[in-house]
Amino acid sequence: MAAMAAVTLALVGFFGFVIMRVTTPPMATLFTDLSYEDSSAIIKDLERQGIPYEMKNDGSVIQVPKDKITRLRMKLAEGGLPKGGGVGYEIFDKSDALGATSFVQNINHLRALEGELARTIKAIDRIQAARVHLVLPERPLFSRETPEPSASIVLRVRGQLEPQQVRAIRHIVASAVNGMKAQRVSIVDENGQLLANGAAGDSAGDISGDERRAAFEKRLRDQVEGIVSSVVGSGRARVQLSADFDYNKVTQTSDKFDPEGRVLRSSQSREESSASTNTNDGQVTVNNELPGNSGNTAGSTPKDQSKKSEEINNYEISRVTKTEVTEAGRVNRISVAVLVDGSYTKNDKGEVVYAPRTKEDLELIGTLVRSAIGFDEKRGDQVQVVNLKFAESPSLIPAEAPKGLLGMFQFTKDDIMYFIELGVMLILGIIVVFMVVRPLLKRVLAADPAAAPEVAALPALPEAPVAPVNPQPQLAGSATAQMIDVAQVQGQVHAQSVHRVGELAERNPNETASIIRQWLAEPA
Repeated sequence: MAAMAAVTLALVGFFGFVIMRVTTPPMATLFTDLSYEDSSAIIKDLERQGIPYEMKNDGSVIQVPKDKITRLRMKLAEGGLPKGGGVGYEIFDKSDALGATSFVQNINHLRALEGELARTIKAIDRIQAARVHLVLPERPLFSRETPEPSASIVLRVRGQLEPQQVRAIRHIVASAVNGMKAQRVSIVDENGQLLANGAAGDSAGDISGDERRAAFEKRLRDQVEGIVSSVVGSGRARVQLSADFDYNKVTQTSDKFDPEGRVLRSSQSREESSASTNTNDGQVTVNNELPGNSGNTAGSTPKDQSKKSEEINNYEISRVTKTEVTEAGRVNRISVAVLVDGSYTKNDKGEVVYAPRTKEDLELIGTLVRSAIGFDEKRGDQVQVVNLKFAESPSLIPAEAPKGLLGMFQFTKDDIMYFIELGVMLILGIIVVFMVVRPLLKRVLAADPAAAPEVAALPALPEAPVAPVNPQPQLAGSATAQMIDVAQVQGQVHAQSVHRVGELAERNPNETASIIRQWLAEPA
């Protein structure tokens, strides 16, 4: 009897587990990497709403029914959960200002500033978590120089951050801390990759030449691949783009003179006139040589007379000075190679047939590519579009998505795993029923001839008097009445046998238990 009870309890427990496992909704992760404060607040809210949950990894992971994740995340976000584990300026709300020392106040201010910056950085797209460390040195005594503050930031991101996002984070931190420069902020992701160097000589806005070239090539490659894939199909085009950059910074100064653009700056005029003395026919006399004697002027003529004019004009010539500064990183040349696959159609036999692209299609694709990259022939740009058959050709032409009733049976990976789990549970239940329950029921309900000698060895009991059977008048030719009489007699005999077996079991419990153990030990 004890073995039967144990087997019954085991079966009840097994089927109870199967029923609970089948009826329990599938659980999915609500949040991960939670702090104890966030876990406590989220669990309290879930219990208030009466939603079942599971905790893993010491409370850092919380799981809820899969069909309620979206609604719960929106509801918790409305309440500001999770907070991210950082401590902001709310640290001063419950602090005792009277008993706090200046050292404790400074530490709390630093913690609050780091927490607020971490929350601000987490608001940026693609950033899951952020941790900020600030170094705010004090100026030493009797020193005129103040050490510059610095910061280090560790980020956990989804995908990859753009260079402008990294620069934005550096400027956010530098603007929030007094006296900090953006070039003094170091940024590292969760993989240990250095996103921004905090060295003193690093410029906040500069990007390395390789990063600029890689970003430029990626942007153009995505544009070209997107426009080509829309024509030939997704995955049926390969684009390789190479850009030649000139990283030399050139400063050029040129002077240009315009001879037609003259301007009078200064003008100077000078005029001179002179005449020689008169002579008397060239005769020299005493009277002529005496002082004060004008002599006879009659018949005298001037010997020489001259006049001179001079004019000086100074002009200013028009001059243009032009200084050109060519920054580093200009594009010298762009080379694009586009490989496209042909088209695939089905023939009358249902086989997939490959057909190459026509020359007109390749020329049109080349025109689109040249327009997308800003093709400049003078710069030496090159664009090559080639049609070749891909090694991995599609085995089937993409069919339309099933509509109607068939569209409802598009199961996800989680649905398939759930159905597999249900199938395994069903198979285990069938095995238990046929290998355990069925043999037990068969032994209990059916008489076992091998137990007859054991029963005969027990003390004989006086046979119970057989109740007289009142024969009923049989109807001649009525087979139904005869069958009823036989069934009544057999039922009375069976009841008497069961009654006697029960009396034997009550009088001899040890022997009865040994007989049942023997039955259980025999093969089914």
